[in-house]
Amino acid sequence: MTDFPATRPAGCPFDPASGFTKLREADGPTKVSTPAGIDAWLVTRYADVRAVLPDARLSSRSAPSAHVVPGADLDREVESGSILQADGERHAYLRRLLTSEFTVRRIQALRPRIAELVEEHIDAMLASEGPVDLVQAFALPIPSLVICELLGVPYADRSEFQARSAILVSVDRPEEEVMRASDEINDYMARLVTAKLENREDDLLSRLITRAEDQGQPLTMPELVTLAITLLIAGHETTANMIGLSTLALLRDPEQLDALRADPDLGPSAVEEMLRYLTVVQFGLFRHVLEDIEIGDETIKAGEFLIAAIQSGNRDEQAFADPDRIDLSRKASRHLAFGFGAHQCLGQQLARVELQEVYTRLYTRIPTLRLAVPFEEITYKDNTLVYGVTALPVTWDR
Repeated sequence: MTDFPATRPAGCPFDPASGFTKLREADGPTKVSTPAGIDAWLVTRYADVRAVLPDARLSSRSAPSAHVVPGADLDREVESGSILQADGERHAYLRRLLTSEFTVRRIQALRPRIAELVEEHIDAMLASEGPVDLVQAFALPIPSLVICELLGVPYADRSEFQARSAILVSVDRPEEEVMRASDEINDYMARLVTAKLENREDDLLSRLITRAEDQGQPLTMPELVTLAITLLIAGHETTANMIGLSTLALLRDPEQLDALRADPDLGPSAVEEMLRYLTVVQFGLFRHVLEDIEIGDETIKAGEFLIAAIQSGNRDEQAFADPDRIDLSRKASRHLAFGFGAHQCLGQQLARVELQEVYTRLYTRIPTLRLAVPFEEITYKDNTLVYGVTALPVTWDR
């Protein structure tokens, strides 16, 4: 048995953890020991990952990456309202309540506002003196503003959730720190939901409350709080980290960055390729096996655990030619960065539009954008569920 691959190769911050290439050569899954202290079957090949994720014989009742959290309680009761952990009809109901908020049509209607925010933050960067941290000045505020406006969360309260969400997506913070952050963000969101219950407005949370009531299945306060926190954290953590990390990757690949600058129509395919190449949900997706399933020559028994390594599937040579190279013209929309099946990321269209607006505006408006420090000084979020850079100092010709 081998350890779950969790360490990236030295000097290669954009590549998944070492060992996946060799594991993909195996005929089927591999048994691994995990930081959570349990053994699990690791599925690494694209075709296998895509096959298992929609399988109803697998349960999502633990957190999606619980296998990398030391001491995680894998049998704890599913949080009320957790769309990430619910299975079956309860998950389907929660998802139906939210689906209309994230349709392609509704998200496209947000594009002008997203473009406006991108332009405003580029203007602010250009007006600044000296190097700026792209994470704090650009990558983090844009998705945070978008999700706050969508949900009806005051952006002025961002300090209430940004620091706490960073703690909650970490895998190595002390338990008491995680519990304190969880309690604080729950208290904050409970106050906000209470205000929405008393005074409905034109925002997602208000519409969610009303929609559930209209269907005769109103959501409880704990359900509303959990759903709101999930949407708030997922709505800014993943996209913010993608903006920062993909900018660094493109700065290291000037040929591809020049191609993007020369052809803004490349934006949509560039987004899909960078999602595939980076896969910021870096530890894969954890599942409980409810019934025996067969993968390759292995039978995985009911009661065992499985990890679908989406980060490995996205680098599978059988699915993507020359997968360790960025090719912004690649047709990469089949990638697994948003997961697959019933639990596929609900906000994927929003993330796409945000990234498209960034890719088609930032690099053309600041064509001399470059690192303000040596590449070797950049540090990374190796111990968080969502991978990225901790800071990205950049400068440009003024």
